[in-house]
Amino acid sequence: MPDFTWLPDLALRTLGGAVVAASDESFAEKESLLRPGRPDFLAGTFGSKGQVYDGWETRRRRGPGHDWALVRLGVPGVIHGVVIDTAWFKGNFPPYAAVEATAVEGYPSPEELLAAPWTPIVPRTALGGDAEHHFKVAAGERHTHVRLSIFPDGGVARLRVHGEPRPDLSWYDGLGLDLAALHNGGLVTACSDDFYSAPGNVIAPGLARHQAEGWETARRRDGGNDWLVIRLAGRGVIRLAEIDTTNLLFNAPAAVSLTGFDGEPGVAAPVELLPRTRLQPDTAHRFRPDPAAGPVTHVRVDIHPDGGLARVRLHGHLAP
Repeated sequence: MPDFTWLPDLALRTLGGAVVAASDESFAEKESLLRPGRPDFLAGTFGSKGQVYDGWETRRRRGPGHDWALVRLGVPGVIHGVVIDTAWFKGNFPPYAAVEATAVEGYPSPEELLAAPWTPIVPRTALGGDAEHHFKVAAGERHTHVRLSIFPDGGVARLRVHGEPRPDLSWYDGLGLDLAALHNGGLVTACSDDFYSAPGNVIAPGLARHQAEGWETARRRDGGNDWLVIRLAGRGVIRLAEIDTTNLLFNAPAAVSLTGFDGEPGVAAPVELLPRTRLQPDTAHRFRPDPAAGPVTHVRVDIHPDGGLARVRLHGHLAP
């Protein structure tokens, strides 16, 4: 898989992404484009409009033009790569597709978005049926919306827009916030192991419904411990740490420790935020970090020796 797929999907529905308009959705609804998980398919399931597909499918065009869908990113950001997945669309996939991006602040209507200036990020490119197509994007400006165009018509199961979150944090001036949260601009930049599930899950919105929606490592046999690094939404002072082991009944870590860095780890000096502290399985823990610790930009979360975490929340205030 390309490196960019390690970055979060900024368009994901569970992150707040939405398909705000489409030229057509006669056979299958546009909202399916942003669903989490792999597309499903059950042969022989027919509705009033034909075979049921877990994706977006338009009617057969008999005139000029092409179909399109407007997507609001769940979190604005810098796009590094796009995945167009035509899973299960074998005789009805679009032969070509293109993707553009724009930045429109506030709450624009579909009409206002269509009138906005758009920047091509994936040129018109040939597609195949029942396949994932990965397109690396040269990182550039911050964007809030993308437009998927298919030529001339057909079905796409999923659209993934991977990148670095860049939300507008001015709304939090004078207020506290979760400095680690993905929807605020936090990002997991490194981890020791992601054998069972991705480390970025720990900063996702909401609560983990099961183990796979958290981070879980393989069993360590070398005497070491597992860890991940979170780049905070901005330089800030952490006042409350939430370490959640919900759903982890027999594979929770025995303990956790938190280390802050005012700069890149390995370059900036480490600051102890929370010493090695015992954890319980299937429990939402709350800890007060060292009040003497100053602002930091990154936090290393060490779990001892291995296991998993459902969520990590680091509440505090942005530094002036």
